Amino acid sequence: MQLHGKTALVTGSTSGIGLGIATVLAQAGASLVLNGFGDPAPALRAVQAHGVQAIHHPADVSEPGEIAAMVALAEATFGAVDILVNNAGIQHVASVEHFPVERWDAIIAINLSSVFHATRLCLPGMKARGWGRIVNIASAHGLVGSVGKAAYVAAKHGVVGLTKVVALETAELNITCNALCPGFVLTPLVQQQIDTRIAQGLSPEAATQALLADKQPSLEFVTPEQLGELVSFLCSEAARQVRGAAWSMDGGWTAG
Repeated sequence: MQLHGKTALVTGSTSGIGLGIATVLAQAGASLVLNGFGDPAPALRAVQAHGVQAIHHPADVSEPGEIAAMVALAEATFGAVDILVNNAGIQHVASVEHFPVERWDAIIAINLSSVFHATRLCLPGMKARGWGRIVNIASAHGLVGSVGKAAYVAAKHGVVGLTKVVALETAELNITCNALCPGFVLTPLVQQQIDTRIAQGLSPEAATQALLADKQPSLEFVTPEQLGELVSFLCSEAARQVRGAAWSMDGGWTAG
């Protein structure tokens, strides 16, 4: 229960990577503020099963005012946000000249600008308490590019850069800011890429291995639980001097 008495806000946490991270933080004793669309009841049950308090706010993180309302609810309920995990993200694939302008704007708003807004709103409470941990879920695409993913790659590179600035601005405080750069995690977005290969005639197993072989030398998916354990470590005293890192967890994707 190393995080007993701490409150964590995890954006995009009603399923997938965000819920996996939230569940690990709950296991460590943190109270949770979940965020995301859809029915939050299953996610709330998953974290509350570990004996912690949890609430949900349905903020659309593309809207700064809704992020402010979510942080205000967290502070009113728990006193402050001690741990901020910026996880919410969307994707669209198209060449630059055919990339829909509205999709570019949405990806930048949700994948990058929301990280800025949530961070600027949570920092005052962290400074008042004298403790804070900010973990931004970037991507292997925060370090390297891929064809057809202009907005996503631009946003995730921006997240890595923003992480470094926040780390420098809080370097003398007991507040750390780091980014995680995962490779393929078996999320609905990745499953769509597998399904596309299945539609082209591959078996599910062959489609999965072909996808992984393109980028991820380990030929294994990163799991939400593995990411959660790394977030939990970054919240520990052992990680106090890990600041401004872009921590790869990608099965070797960016090692070559």
